[in-house]
Amino acid sequence: MSRRLAVLGLVVPFLVFTGCVPVGTGSGDVGPTIEPSLVRPPSPSPTDGLEPTASTVPSVSPGASGAIDPANFTSTVDNPWFPLLPGTMLTYQGTKDAKTAVETFTVTHATKVIAGVTCVVVEDRVSLGGVPAEKLLGYYAQDRAGNVWYFGEDMEELAPNGTVVSTDGSWHAGVDKAYAAFFLEGSPTVGHSYGHDYTKNNWAVVRLSDQVTVPYGTFAALVTKEWSPLEPDVESRKYYVRGVGVVRDVVVKGPTEEFVLVKVEHV
Repeated sequence: MSRRLAVLGLVVPFLVFTGCVPVGTGSGDVGPTIEPSLVRPPSPSPTDGLEPTASTVPSVSPGASGAIDPANFTSTVDNPWFPLLPGTMLTYQGTKDAKTAVETFTVTHATKVIAGVTCVVVEDRVSLGGVPAEKLLGYYAQDRAGNVWYFGEDMEELAPNGTVVSTDGSWHAGVDKAYAAFFLEGSPTVGHSYGHDYTKNNWAVVRLSDQVTVPYGTFAALVTKEWSPLEPDVESRKYYVRGVGVVRDVVVKGPTEEFVLVKVEHV
């Protein structure tokens, strides 16, 4: 799903693990590599007394070059918590901006090369009160360790007649000093926090198994939280289910906003 808190306009960088690593061409690295100077603590996280606040560095095959080798990535994203099978469309219903909302998250058959890495293209559309409001193309890739990375997005805010009124929030790794964002670990670990210096979006793993019920069913879910220093009074939760992806996206601090999964189709 879209990164709603990023750049005040929107859906995984600093490592602790900061997902903020330079994107370029490596020289035979065995996995994504991390510039040591970019490993730093995350921005202070809002807390509600329920989740751990400690952060540790996940294992992501650090190397010496400080660059990402495109050969170590694939557009096949089969992370069990966030599988992106081309032709899959997830439909969500909920509330946003005091209006009824519908979101469709479609994994397309298209790919796009960003900073040398071939990414799968995901189309994310949101309508409010039955009127198209947002369209986003997001670009994802997975490394050899099963970690999912986000290489950017093209965001369009739409007028009621469907015309584009703003593209604020759009970004690509490798452009204007933007780095790829570390999105989700292959083996998520409670307490690991990530962030993205360019968008200022931060997220952390808070629980590995939490029961969640949505119209699509009842599941044990991985729970993450998201926040941004640009919106200090807003904090959200995402619930990931194995083999499905995000089933619930809810703002727990700030304006009323929630999306729940109602249908999964293969189109």
